[in-house]
Amino acid sequence: MNLEILEPKIQEFINYNIGVSVSKLALQKNPFPSVEWISILNQIAAKTKAKDKLPTWFSTQNIIYPSRISVEQTSSEITALYKSSIVSGENLIDLTGGFGIDDFYFSKKIKNVVHCEINDELSSIVNHNFKQLNNGNIQCYSGDSRDTLLKINTKWDWIYIDPSRRNDTKGKVFMLKDCLPNVPENLDFYFEKTNSILIKTAPILDISAGISELNHIKTIHIIAVDNEVKELLWELHKSYSASINIKTVNIAKEKTETFEFNLDDNLQQSIFSLPQKYLYEPNSAIMKSGAFDQVGQFYELNKLQKHSHLYTSDNLIPFPGRIFEIEKCIPYSKNEMKQHLENQKANITTRNFSDSVDSIRKKWKIKEGGNLYCFFTTDENNSKIVLICTKIK
Repeated sequence: MNLEILEPKIQEFINYNIGVSVSKLALQKNPFPSVEWISILNQIAAKTKAKDKLPTWFSTQNIIYPSRISVEQTSSEITALYKSSIVSGENLIDLTGGFGIDDFYFSKKIKNVVHCEINDELSSIVNHNFKQLNNGNIQCYSGDSRDTLLKINTKWDWIYIDPSRRNDTKGKVFMLKDCLPNVPENLDFYFEKTNSILIKTAPILDISAGISELNHIKTIHIIAVDNEVKELLWELHKSYSASINIKTVNIAKEKTETFEFNLDDNLQQSIFSLPQKYLYEPNSAIMKSGAFDQVGQFYELNKLQKHSHLYTSDNLIPFPGRIFEIEKCIPYSKNEMKQHLENQKANITTRNFSDSVDSIRKKWKIKEGGNLYCFFTTDENNSKIVLICTKIK
């Protein structure tokens, strides 16, 4: 950690160039020869990324940033705040501390927090930053977190883990055993040190795969921000063996949408119908959960088709997702498309439809944007239809 980066003139230069293309700045001569140019450029890129994601860090003086990629991969303050609502007690140890965003928010709920980070440089940066943030109840340990667990011989109220995928993992599909640390392999050891474990994983992890690898899962939290799923949180309790609760959360500026259910709920068969007056599209957290029958039954909505995952009703009701009023329902045919949508401007969504959005736009010369929302889907009679809608919410 090079503290020269904190010299007032260098910090002034960094702040002045927030948002400026680093690739363009790289062509300039370094105005501060005592510090590597690449280090200054990295601070600019990382701090630019932190502006919206980490506003507390961004607005605090003398913060040192790791690589831009580390900032991209860290939790946002929004999701860290949510995580802190799950935990309670006297102490918590984070086995994969990273940039320390989660621990900063854990420390507002937990009296003593331990931040473990295998990278010595990153551990030093985080320790420095916590001091700038006036945080006094987080201890930073560098090195292997398993060694730290053995060294601090105590019973923890919570263990928090954010395992990272190994570099040699191929493809998008992965298992927890493919990550570091290998949580399934170490789970029994972790439960010797605590009764409660919180695990963060990337949203790309298949929920059924995670369930197959872990024991004592009480709740799976699916967290979306502005309708984009950001992370999955696996809440494990040593003595728990009942049904798994799935909690979906979509955090937006206006409000937070939640919907939850138990995996063992007895479900009735969905009721299908042709499109009625209103159309409902579940938010991304619900879509990730696979609660396609549960959400329709809970809100007493009819489903358009088994695989379409769109819902309809004649009466307008509150719903965790987007709501539209259906203006027209047309068959997907050449004559109907030419009459209603060709050369028009519209927002397009496909659900259980053979053609992609790009191919539909190209074929019918539909420009992006405007106030029309068109859903290309399949109805209960397995007919291809287009729902031309206006957005209510």
